[in-house]
Amino acid sequence: MDYKQLARQLVFLLQGETDQVAILANTAALLMTELENVSWAGFYLEKEGELILGPFQGKPACIHIPLGKGVCGTAFVTRQTLRVPDVHAFPGHIACDSESASEIVIPLSNRSGKLIGVMDLDSKKPDRFSEDDQAGLEMLAVALREFL
Repeated sequence: MDYKQLARQLVFLLQGETDQVAILANTAALLMTELENVSWAGFYLEKEGELILGPFQGKPACIHIPLGKGVCGTAFVTRQTLRVPDVHAFPGHIACDSESASEIVIPLSNRSGKLIGVMDLDSKKPDRFSEDDQAGLEMLAVALREFL
C-alpha cells in the first residue's frame, strides 16, 4: 500500500471540510475502500471519560469502551499505537466482532494536540497489520489531525 498516496487522497477528499462527523465518516470509507483485508475501520471518540463509537465502516460495533480497557481503551490511555497480531491473546480484548483476528489502534489528536480518540482497524486475517501499515496509518492520523 502506498500510504503517501493515500494521505494525498485523504487531504484532497477533506479539503475545506470542517464538520468532524463528515471528516471521520469519509476517512473510514476511504480506509475500507483502499485497504485490503480490513473488516472494520472507524473511530472511537472520548466523551465524559469513555470512548464512544464514532463514524465507521463495517459490522455494528461496541458503543461504549471504558478508558484503559481493550485495545482501543489501552491505546488511548497509553497514547501509543497498538498493533495486535492476535486479538484473542490480548488481555482484556473486547470482542465486538467474533470474526476479528487482528487489530491496529492509533491514538487520534486534533490540530491543537488534544487527544480526542482513536482510529481503529480490524481484520479477519491474523497478523494483518505490519510495521509498514503502522507507519502509514500513523502518517494518516497526522494528516487527519489538521482537519479536526
